[in-house]
This record gives sequence, structure tokens and C-alpha cells, in this order.
Amino acid sequence: MSVLPLVFTSGWASGINAYAVVLLLGLFGAAGLTDEVPESLQRTDVLVAAGVLFLCEAVADKIPYVDSAWDSVHTVIRPAAGAVVAALLAGESGSLPELATGAVGGTTALMSHLVKAGTRMAVNTSPEPFSNIAVSTAEDLGVAGIVTFAIFHPVPAAITAATLLVLGLVILVFLASRIRRFLRRRAQRREEKRVAAGLRGPPPR
Repeated sequence: MSVLPLVFTSGWASGINAYAVVLLLGLFGAAGLTDEVPESLQRTDVLVAAGVLFLCEAVADKIPYVDSAWDSVHTVIRPAAGAVVAALLAGESGSLPELATGAVGGTTALMSHLVKAGTRMAVNTSPEPFSNIAVSTAEDLGVAGIVTFAIFHPVPAAITAATLLVLGLVILVFLASRIRRFLRRRAQRREEKRVAAGLRGPPPR
């Protein structure tokens, strides 16, 4: 039970940026700042891979519509990463507590991912790109701050993460109309591309 607050917080953060969570936890463990991080997350190859993927996400996440496509791809990746990180934090014995913590991490990551993806759809209805950059930067800083906070103060960090998750779900309800507008616009673009491809016809032989 002592690791559960860290599991919940890392799950919430994984739903927003799983690569940042793996990178930060691995670095904190390698630096000897905590004993909670397993050695598998401190391996050099894991840290390098997480760092490269974090940089890729940092770029893709700030480009309108590209961020939503990236979120779609990560609908499975982020919850899975949250579950794996949670299970590793709890231990690798395969007993019920480890399975339960994995479920907590994965479920929390899925919920925060849905909040992130829905919010980005609403932001993408704005004609300018600066809101995407601002929201993405705030998310990156929030993940870094909450994971760092969780290493030293896991219970207050978990309470903060839970509060942010609830607030995110409430905001998502208010943004529902913008999300529907985004989905209609994306469907319209796909239809326009399909029609344009049909008008061009098959390539000459």
C-alpha cells in the first residue's frame, strides 16, 4: 500500500506523457534519490529510448492536428505504459497486489489520456497554433512537477493528481461542443480528400 500513491500519480502522468514519466523515474532512481524505482527503469537503453521518444512527443504535441493524431496512436500505449510502470513500482512477483496496482496505474493513465486527447481536440478548433504550444508546455511542466513531487511527497502528490483528474473530466464536459466540432471538421477533411482522390481517377498505365 505504501507505493500506491506513487502508482496513482505515475499513472495520471503516464496518460499525459508516458515517456517523460519513464525518463524521470529512471533518472531519479539512477541518481539514488529514491529506492522505489526498479532497476529495469534505470537501464541506459531504457533511458535513451525514453529520452528520444520524449523529444519526438515534445515536437508532435505542439503541432495542431498532429497532436491529435499522436494522441490517437497513444490511446493504447499510454494506459499500457501506466500499467507496466505501476506493476514495476509494486514489484515483479506477479501476486495480486502487483496486478491490482497495475490495474490502478493503467486505468488512471487511460482516464487522464482521454482528458488530454479531448482537450486537444477542443484546442484544435482555434485557428491559431499558439494555444497548442501553451497547453503542451503546461502539460510537460505539470508532468515533470508532479512526478518530482511524488518522489519526495507521494501522498500529497497523489491528492494533487486526483484533483487534476477530476477537474480535467469536468472541463471535458464543458468542452464537449468543441470536441464535436473538431470531429465533424476532421470527418469533412477526410471526405474532401476521398472525393479529390476520386476525381483524379486511377493513374495512367
